[in-house]
Amino acid sequence: MIVCVCNNISERQIASACAAGHTTMADLRHHLQVGTCCGKCAGCARKVLRECNENSALPAHVIPLVLQRRPLSGVAA
Repeated sequence: MIVCVCNNISERQIASACAAGHTTMADLRHHLQVGTCCGKCAGCARKVLRECNENSALPAHVIPLVLQRRPLSGVAA
């Protein structure tokens, strides 16, 4: 389910970020940009984050998603 429409962030991405150690809303804002535009997703994002923190694992209906940063091709460093 998409939680943040502005930045196209899903429940799965939030759960994966939580499993990777990003356990606060500040972490999610910094790493996923959740709640940085209109802010309407903050409540739902907090709920997903709280469930993940309480369970210390991904919810059963969430399939893990590995987040990796890739360098932009053709861009000088």
